[in-house]
Amino acid sequence: MQYIKQINTAFLIGGLVTTPGLLNAQQVDKAKPRNILLILVDDLKPNLGCYGDKVAVSPNIDKLAADGIRFNKAYCNQAVSVASRYNLLTGARSTSTGLYNFGTEFRDVMPDAVTLPQFFMQAGYHTEAIGKIFHVGHGNTNDEASWSIPHHKEKVIEYILPESTGRQLTREEAYFENTKMYFPDLPANKDLPRGAAWEAPDVLDDAYGDGRVAVQAISRLRELKKKPDQPFLMAVGFARPHLPFCAPKKYWDLYDPAKLPMPEYVKDPENAPKMAIKRGGEIDQFKPIPVGKYVYDDTLTRKLIHGYYASMSYMDAQLGRVVDELKRLDMFENTIIVLWGDHGWHLGDHGYWTKHTNYEQANIIPLVMVAPGIATPGSSTNQLTETVDIYPTLAELTGLGKPVVPQPIDGLSLVPVMKSPEKQIRDHAYHCFNRGGYLGRAIRTDRYRLVEWKHMQNPNVPVEYELYDYQTDPLETKNIASENPAKVKELMKILKRHPEAHILSRN
Repeated sequence: MQYIKQINTAFLIGGLVTTPGLLNAQQVDKAKPRNILLILVDDLKPNLGCYGDKVAVSPNIDKLAADGIRFNKAYCNQAVSVASRYNLLTGARSTSTGLYNFGTEFRDVMPDAVTLPQFFMQAGYHTEAIGKIFHVGHGNTNDEASWSIPHHKEKVIEYILPESTGRQLTREEAYFENTKMYFPDLPANKDLPRGAAWEAPDVLDDAYGDGRVAVQAISRLRELKKKPDQPFLMAVGFARPHLPFCAPKKYWDLYDPAKLPMPEYVKDPENAPKMAIKRGGEIDQFKPIPVGKYVYDDTLTRKLIHGYYASMSYMDAQLGRVVDELKRLDMFENTIIVLWGDHGWHLGDHGYWTKHTNYEQANIIPLVMVAPGIATPGSSTNQLTETVDIYPTLAELTGLGKPVVPQPIDGLSLVPVMKSPEKQIRDHAYHCFNRGGYLGRAIRTDRYRLVEWKHMQNPNVPVEYELYDYQTDPLETKNIASENPAKVKELMKILKRHPEAHILSRN
């Protein structure tokens, strides 16, 4: 697979380098490195108590934030699961790799890339993955080279009640199980029935996958405790609050539906270009969501918001089980913990649901880091932060230095910010999304977001811009790019610090 645009020379030269800068196992032993617990949560926006949400029941994440530092302005690099997870695990932005879409494996593009867990494995760490880490589904698979032992997979789409599926394989189950890859004679996924958008059976937590992920993580921590001289990186991935909103009834009962926050603005931003606007998509794959209608009545809207919060609280409880076991095993003080949401989520704002836009609610993420002795417990920072910052941050926290690997490492180490939360290491966050043949590259400053939409194949198509002022218009009601050419020009100077996006021939 070839790039249409020329790849950065340093990237090619890096491909000839093996693993300079990595410590060998003997050196790691001398350094007495800390363990790493990566907690990855699917579709989690900062609707959490520690982020000021007055409705959310998230006691375990709140306790985690009280033990570390909360990043208030953290952003994903692309609001789609497969790309965002590649951003995290390779340290490279989508615009550096050309990996924007489902169905392209990163090893096909960067065969020699050293992933975050590989970096630590080569430094003498034991690495393992439980639950959703890489996006498995939609034509993508796990990267076995990243792990010391086989990945422990769990279901993302899972139902208990027969009426949720009619006892048939549903289309989203087929997507996430890569069914067509293994059973090509089955009907196309789009021709399968839709599963329910939610269910609330009165069952134990372990009836669903996230509960079983917690059980497996606890079991593995107990085994790793038996090898105190062996540092480890454990990645634990929870699926909820990803659709469908399937969670035990007791988590639904935590909320009074009448008190849930409803969307304040349900229209497209005025003057937004057509490629920026989202219509349907993932939400349409579930029943009883009306297909072709994008603003739902209050009853359905409230039910979906209820399901999101219930699913989040269910996940929070499972996360708490894992962290509590880490403390019980007396491993907490020697473990760096990262809680990361792969992207944000639209909860009816703009009439949008799920992710897949360049707007605020799809791109802002929760990020909490616990590093005893480095980050002051209960601290927070307004430093603009990106997913790609996590790779170099963990490398520095564990004494391994700046990663020297074949692929670009686009992020910055956050260690200076963790030590001094007021410190500023960048003046913007950078992200992108592609739709309808266009790629929208975006920068988010403290006050503004600028999006530049360019056609991915035809440079003669006129460029379109979006500009939003979050000081005067936090709900993104109007694109003001045409009214503020001076501000667009000013912010374009920042965007031009970044190289033009790489485009793969198949994207």
